[in-house]
Amino acid sequence: MSVRELVVLGTASQVPTRHRNHNGYLLRWDGEGLLFDPGEGTQRQMLRAGVAAHDLHRICVTHFHGDHSLGLAGVIQRINLDRVPHEVTAHYPRSGQRFFDRLRYATAYRETVALTEAPVDADGVLATGASYTLEARLLSHPVESYGYRLVEPDGRRMLPALLAERGIRGPDVGRLQREGSVGGVTLDEVSEVRRGQRFAFVMDTRLCDGVHALAEGCDMLVIESTFLDEDERLALDHGHLTAGQAGRAAADAGVRHLVLTHFSQRYSEPAEFERQARAAGFDGELTVAHDLIRVPLPKRG
Repeated sequence: MSVRELVVLGTASQVPTRHRNHNGYLLRWDGEGLLFDPGEGTQRQMLRAGVAAHDLHRICVTHFHGDHSLGLAGVIQRINLDRVPHEVTAHYPRSGQRFFDRLRYATAYRETVALTEAPVDADGVLATGASYTLEARLLSHPVESYGYRLVEPDGRRMLPALLAERGIRGPDVGRLQREGSVGGVTLDEVSEVRRGQRFAFVMDTRLCDGVHALAEGCDMLVIESTFLDEDERLALDHGHLTAGQAGRAAADAGVRHLVLTHFSQRYSEPAEFERQARAAGFDGELTVAHDLIRVPLPKRG
């Protein structure tokens, strides 16, 4: 059975707290694992969450501030220590290549895995496979930052009443799905489009075109909400979002499940982030993230 869920490894922003580790998010998507923004302590958080190096297939770094990337050294060395048998690909802003190189070779270790470097330098598609297309969009932050989006190809949902009406049953159903027609009955006549799932990961940024493009129509949006609305000027100055801005962007984009994260250490009451996101108009499913939770993607509509 395919599994699609978000494993939250850390939810702090610049300064970790007693209860919040630096960033780290693993998306399980069927048989693949995509690790986003491994901050300091990610390797230990993986252990606590029951995540192994063998679960990783892609590492996606939004930008090279420490709370989003200092865990790279440990994660990469663990991938090599455990001799992960499959290819692991790393995506990150090309402008930060020198930082990636320093983190990849921060200390001496034996390389046993061919880590593929696939830096990002423009909006567009990064990878295409059978179960998803991975895209990147430029965000607005003091250093170059990209958000990421997965889009599953649309499929078809078979309609039993129409199949029965046209006498299509048993093995012929599978044949119809494979070949597109059976006995003069076409696939379009007995099925409807099943929209593919969509997931977006948006970290440090002001509101910008990239935020809206990434969030559009998502089943799950993981987005930073570093500040509360009363500190909007601080958010703008430092290149971040408030809870209300995140909620409004999600509402405008038709997001089904909003996950708020990347909280400033100045706040002690997480419920206020949800209150402000709701007040901004978001009425879908909402999670104020905390470390080591698992959040399943919504079931297909």
